[in-house]
Amino acid sequence: MRNVNVGLLGLGTVGSGVVKVFQEHSDLLDRRVGAKLRLKRIALRSLPPRIPVDPKLLTQDAREVIDDPQIDIVVELIGGTAVAKTLCLGAVANGKHLVTANKALLAEYGLEIYRAAAAKRVDLGFEASVCGAIPIIRSVKEGLVANRILSIMGIVNGTTNYILTKMTDTGQAFRSVLAEAQAKGYAEADPTLDVGGIDAAHKLQILASLAYSGYIRFSDIYVEGIQKIDAVDIEFARELGYRIKLLAIAKADDGELEVRVHPTMIPEAHLLASVGSVYNAVHIRGDSCGSLMFSGRGAGQMPTASSVVADIVEIAHNIVHHRPARTGLPT
Repeated sequence: MRNVNVGLLGLGTVGSGVVKVFQEHSDLLDRRVGAKLRLKRIALRSLPPRIPVDPKLLTQDAREVIDDPQIDIVVELIGGTAVAKTLCLGAVANGKHLVTANKALLAEYGLEIYRAAAAKRVDLGFEASVCGAIPIIRSVKEGLVANRILSIMGIVNGTTNYILTKMTDTGQAFRSVLAEAQAKGYAEADPTLDVGGIDAAHKLQILASLAYSGYIRFSDIYVEGIQKIDAVDIEFARELGYRIKLLAIAKADDGELEVRVHPTMIPEAHLLASVGSVYNAVHIRGDSCGSLMFSGRGAGQMPTASSVVADIVEIAHNIVHHRPARTGLPT
């Protein structure tokens, strides 16, 4: 049985979760791949690592991972865009299959990466870039290929959903709930990407590009955050039988595609209205399948690591069984 070797870039929250999955489910992963799946090298910014790991695997030089001829799959979990883009393109240029959870990278520079992967005939896995453990990428890319997608509506950012849920349940003001979310670790010290709708727009760009078979430029997405929503808006919506949610929306209508992120009043009877706290959900309408709802934990260490490892296992299985590589998006 041959080894399929994995190189990991980043050992932060999600990277540590990936290592935990490898440590706890090694035999299970091997059986599902049909070969020995091994972490061969891990690049991290600073020592010591957050979790116990064989020190022989560690390096502070990411080039040692992407240039290692024995590594088959490179997993990028460092975040950001500039350095991540350079490393991802370097890995692909070296013929490595690539897995990333980096939605900002894909939304802003995805076309270059997709084209590079297609040219080198390597796999590109990005399930973890949208909605954590929810298998929404795979569902749109594979499960719904027989459908013309009529619309996508999603609660794809847990921070804003927590804030709006708390404002609805308690009547508190936006600033008060934001401070509470930051104290609980649900919001960053600088929450702009979340509350400004940018994180949701990154995810929508990826989903809509898949669903509508064409690369959508991030700059073409209308984006409005929740900063201006106050307790009066929440109460007014409630009196009318609605709830306010930050929705990522893509709609095809008469050949025109609308792609937008903004606070939306939705009827309390709608499935999305009941999705609370930090949970994510995506509602899809297809011409054959009708309405479908996907929901679950959209962030966090282990939910995201679960999707990262799922991509690793799928690509490793393709390597072992000599299946052709797929980038998943139009190039």
